[in-house]
Amino acid sequence: MNIAGRKTRSLLTSRLFGARPEQPGSPPGTLTQRGEGKVERPKLTIITYDEAAFEEREIALDQAAQYASVGRTLWLNVDGLGDVEVLRELGRIFEIHELILEDIVNTGQRPKVEEHDDCFFVVLKMIYGNRQRDDIEAEQVSLIVKKGVIISFQEREGDVFGMIRDRLRSAKGRVRKTGADYLAFALMDAIVDNYFVVMEQLGDQIEILESEVLEEPGTQTAGKLHALRTRTILLRRSIWPLREVVSGLMRAESKLVHKTTLAYMRDLYDHTIQVVETLETYRDMLSGMLDLYLSSVSNRMNEVMKVLTMIATLFIPLSFIAGVYGMNFQNMPELTWRWGYAGALALMAAVAATFLVFFKKKRWF
Repeated sequence: MNIAGRKTRSLLTSRLFGARPEQPGSPPGTLTQRGEGKVERPKLTIITYDEAAFEEREIALDQAAQYASVGRTLWLNVDGLGDVEVLRELGRIFEIHELILEDIVNTGQRPKVEEHDDCFFVVLKMIYGNRQRDDIEAEQVSLIVKKGVIISFQEREGDVFGMIRDRLRSAKGRVRKTGADYLAFALMDAIVDNYFVVMEQLGDQIEILESEVLEEPGTQTAGKLHALRTRTILLRRSIWPLREVVSGLMRAESKLVHKTTLAYMRDLYDHTIQVVETLETYRDMLSGMLDLYLSSVSNRMNEVMKVLTMIATLFIPLSFIAGVYGMNFQNMPELTWRWGYAGALALMAAVAATFLVFFKKKRWF
């Protein structure tokens, strides 16, 4: 494989399965710096609330400790994972296990839920549709749910939690009346709801490509099919394990998840199943389209070969006649005929017409 091919394969592997930045053989709980050169400091945003009060602000790291026991429900959102020292300090303040911090930094994690003595640790994939590049992007979101506290870690700024923040600010719905477990459900539900938007975009692309495959498949069709199949694999790897995550939260016998929240978790589970079934349908459609594309290309090649075969068959007897009368032997009587040239042409025309009539009766054209 050449260098370009190895590079493309490496990028695809990194995109689908993530990259583990730590060195092989590193002890468990090792936090490895992500990125090279200048490291941007994570952005810390806190929201504290109860039914009567609400506060939202961006804070510095040295202010995080004063919110660890604020008395109201706390949502601490961390944008950016570049500075591991910040993560270590947050782990010390909020008593986060070092193995959890390691999983947060290593963003190639499979969606999962882990139940600890004092918290839940949830890993999800937040997926965006990039319309400018006609592609999708995936980002790992890690949630730590403790009593009265939820901490979310994102790889970069920008998310799908805008409506949740708006509901918290305006005190609409149940979110201000409930605890951290319901907020965790709301965040997960926002991520799953955005899956439907991405799936709708993917469905539109598949519909356009299906028309192209049926009407006029070209040289770029195979590349488009491959790109869509790659996106489907990425989506499947990000979405399929989510069923286990929601199911694990539903089965958990923990005081961190109230019984009233379990009903909403069941609804979230139904949405997850719906997304998975839609994704499997698209996957089957793409497999069928690939078979249809290969069949269409094969049929077009057969049509071309049929035309060329008929042309060759038509000219074989004509070439034979021309070859016989092109030998110019001395004792060939036809060479002295006055109408010999016209007769040879007429014979060729008759043979060609006979073959054309034969091809027509066989419906070969």
